[in-house]
Formats: sequence, structure tokens, C-alpha cells
Amino acid sequence: MTAESAPVREGQTFAGASRLTRYVNLVKLPHTLFALPFALVGVVLASYEQPVTWRIVAWVAVAFTAARFAAMGFNRIADRRLDAVNPRTARREIPSGAIRVREAAAAVAVAAAVFVLAAWRLNPLCGWLSPVALGWVFFYSYTKRFTHFAHLALGLGTGIAPVGGYLAVTGAWSQPWWALLLLALAVMGWVGGFDIFYALQDIGFDRQHGLHSLPVTLGERGAIRVARVLHSMTVACLIVAGVALGGGILYIIGAAVVAALLVYEHSLVRPGDLSRLGAAFFTMNGIISVTFFAFVLLERVLR
Repeated sequence: MTAESAPVREGQTFAGASRLTRYVNLVKLPHTLFALPFALVGVVLASYEQPVTWRIVAWVAVAFTAARFAAMGFNRIADRRLDAVNPRTARREIPSGAIRVREAAAAVAVAAAVFVLAAWRLNPLCGWLSPVALGWVFFYSYTKRFTHFAHLALGLGTGIAPVGGYLAVTGAWSQPWWALLLLALAVMGWVGGFDIFYALQDIGFDRQHGLHSLPVTLGERGAIRVARVLHSMTVACLIVAGVALGGGILYIIGAAVVAALLVYEHSLVRPGDLSRLGAAFFTMNGIISVTFFAFVLLERVLR
């Protein structure tokens, strides 16, 4: 392979060859920033029903991080042969040989065990539901092989986060019952929308290898329109669910800020121009989740 055709290091990864760096890059640990704040949003909303301790917050953070590690590690194992022939992903840790499959599988098993342990340390409901959550996020890794809606499967897996955060505090489903479902739908739409953006860069590869995605089915323009619909749903569901669970004016302002940031994110990605995809995918989504959590937390502190 010539220097010109050699694959470059993937975005949002760290330089270095240490074992820690390899595992951090394997699961793109910085992406934890995307959804962990939404798990904590669930915790804050639940605090209107039950008191929250630092112990609960710590176990929620451990549970979420471990679940995400297990899910991403499993995805890398499941996709290792596809990653090896995709120039964008060929330098990932498993196809490049930096981490062996057995090592990755062992790390996934440990992370899954930590997640289940953390869930049981929170309460029995979380403990019993933990295998269901793991089963879904593992199942997602195969969905692009048979459905165009893998983006929503990923979104639903992440949508578990705020629901889990809420259940970690209350140990019971919300009243009204539909509020947590809307909160999960909000995060599902958010993640599904930006995953559609992420899939835009692999349209040619996915078509060539028989993989499914909305960009493959609808093309760039059609897929971006679907992402707009999903992100509009996100804002609507955030507002309705949050008000039902006790959120007030600052919560609503936070949702409005999310809407504005999503509009800006969509301005960065246009059919035929993916040059700012990195900013839209990583930078903006990190800002969205942290900013929204800050509004939700500030309102709770000021009450």
C-alpha cells in the first residue's frame, strides 16, 4: 500500500501505542460524553420523586460507562471483517492487530459483568432489566446486515440511558407511564439522526458490501431529511416528557437551546458536502448533551 492510499487514523481517537490507549480507542471512550449526560438527566428528573445520593450517581456512571464499553467492544468484534476492508476503519484496533479478538472479547465480558453488578447495586428492577439492555445493544451490531433502520436500533439502545437513570433512583416506572417512553424516544431520535449523518460517509462501501442504511436507501438528500424529522421529534418529546416528569421553565429553555443547536448541526451537513461532518457528529453532539444536562441540573438546584 502506498503512502497516498494508506488509511489515516480515524477521528476522535488518540495517538499512542499503550494498551490503555488501544482500549480507549477501541470503544471511542470520548463518545461517552454523548449520552452519559442524558442518563444523568434521568437521575435529576427522578430526584423530584425520590432523594438522590452520590452513591446512586456513582453507580449510574459506572453502569452506563460499562454498558457502553461492552456495546462498542462487541460491535468492533462483530464488524471486524468489514472494518478490515473499509479504508476509513482499517486501522481500528482489531483489524490492525493492535488488539486480538480474544482480548477484546474478554474486555467485553468484564465490562458486561461490571454493568450487571452496578445495576444490581442500584436496585432489583435495574438488576433484572440489565440483561435485556445488554441483549439489545449487542443485537444492534447485526442490524445493518438486514434492515435500513439500524440507526433507530442504535438510538433505542442509547435511549435506555435516561430511563435507566430514572429507574436507578426510583426503582419504579414513572407516572404518567408514557413520560419515560417519550424520554427514550427523544434520545432515540437524537442518536438515530446523527448516526444517519455518520453513515453518509460509507454509502459507497455499504452498497458494495450489501449493508443497509437510510443513506443507502434514500441517498444523501433523503437521509438528511429523515434526520431532520428525527431531531424535530427529539425536541418535541424532550419538552413533553420533561414537563410531565417535573421539569419547569429552565428545562424548557434547555430544550429550546437543543433545538437551536440541532438546527446549527444540520447547517454543517449538506448533500455533496461532508467536509464538516466531524464537527457536526462529535463536537455539536457533545455540546448538546452537556448543555441540556446543565439546564436540567440548574433548575433542580435552584428549586
